[in-house]
Amino acid sequence: MTENIAAGSPASDAHPPMADAYVGDPAVRAEWDNRYADRQQLWSGRPNGALVTEVAGLTPGRVLDVGCGEGADAVWLARGGWDVTALEVSGVALERAAGHARDAGVAVRWVHATLTDAALPPASFDLVSAQYPALLRTPDSAAERALIEAVAVGGVLLLVHHAGMDSRQPDESGFDPADYVWPSMVMDLLGDDWVVEVDERRARLVPDGGAGAHHADDLVLRARRLR
Repeated sequence: MTENIAAGSPASDAHPPMADAYVGDPAVRAEWDNRYADRQQLWSGRPNGALVTEVAGLTPGRVLDVGCGEGADAVWLARGGWDVTALEVSGVALERAAGHARDAGVAVRWVHATLTDAALPPASFDLVSAQYPALLRTPDSAAERALIEAVAVGGVLLLVHHAGMDSRQPDESGFDPADYVWPSMVMDLLGDDWVVEVDERRARLVPDGGAGAHHADDLVLRARRLR
């Protein structure tokens, strides 16, 4: 899966937080640092296609990029005039993302933490984007609620995932879909304060190269907070 996850106070420039500023489970950080360290570049370096499609027509404002990885979405959003806060658990990924932002001449606030440990201001983002997130499921639905609660009134929650992943059987690599948050779980928590604008399966717009390129279809959930 294209697993992007993301605590602390946002930085004011394009430099990631220092290593000891990480907030969250050290084992989760270590797992993702190892994944990124194994390859010079894990993702394609291009923004996710569903994000590009769904953001078209939105007025730029404050955006939270959940699980920013190596920063392609964050940089693309910043270039489009968005005020970007980007969260990620991997310090290796954040170093790369900050480098890409510097090269592009854009500013991004980097937050080094798990989403559920992030000190995020509630109801303050005009767009919350989670592209193929590997958010761990908990009995209290903490990750799902963190996504929902970050969206400002009038703002949009955009959650995109690989179709079919939620119904796969556990495998020998240790992947079990029961461990993760899927779009349907977030949708179940949206109340009368929300309107669902998009809830569909569609062919994936696949960037060239990068992990996850073998997935053919996306699940796209886009919802707007009314009040």
